[in-house]
Amino acid sequence: MTDAMWAILAPLMPVRDLRRGGRPRKWDDRLILDSIFYVLRSGCAWRMMPRDLAPPDAAHRWFTAWRRNGTWDAIHDELRRQVRVAAGRGPEPTAAVLDAQSIKSSEGGECRGFDMGKKTTGRKRHLVVDTMGLILVVMVTSASVNDRPGGRRILQRLAEAFATVALVWADGGYANSIDSSLLSWAKDKLGILLEIVKRTDDVKGFKVLPRRWVVERVRREALIDRVEVRDLRRRPVAAGW
Repeated sequence: MTDAMWAILAPLMPVRDLRRGGRPRKWDDRLILDSIFYVLRSGCAWRMMPRDLAPPDAAHRWFTAWRRNGTWDAIHDELRRQVRVAAGRGPEPTAAVLDAQSIKSSEGGECRGFDMGKKTTGRKRHLVVDTMGLILVVMVTSASVNDRPGGRRILQRLAEAFATVALVWADGGYANSIDSSLLSWAKDKLGILLEIVKRTDDVKGFKVLPRRWVVERVRREALIDRVEVRDLRRRPVAAGW
């Protein structure tokens, strides 16, 4: 991280309570974060980190501890608020965009299934972003989970985390002429107006849809990052790289 990046993150890191005792830390938060970000960006195993970073066991231990005590969520939420305020918006969103994406996965387990619509075996990522494309809620299920039951679960999480959200845009997979119960359920149970943004039937190929392009952009960026990490794993290590 640059000094400017660390100046933003440093106030958001948890403060250690010295009254609880314990040994002084050997590795400061900045070095631990640099180590975690290296693994995240490169896709390497923890034990393959360069020696000028923190020891792999220390970096992994703090990564796990911060995940369990909610530090990562707290940092993410505060950074999102700062970005929204800097853009002239309120710190908390009032509208959001919902979408889901099935991704191929070779790993087994109960969270792996077959998406009949996309003909994909793997997992499904359910995603809610604000109107700027900043992530609000993410949920991962088996790819066999339909958009409508998956939509109920993630909208429930959205309502619990963001009471200010009153309007959500989604695609036709969440409601159609056969089953539109999700719309009434969201309005009656959660107080959220779920508005379906439909494609024009006579238009073929890709088309930018109002509001929904925001979440589509986020999905595309996540896909590009995943491809780059996969390529890094296959790329031979060149001298000095």
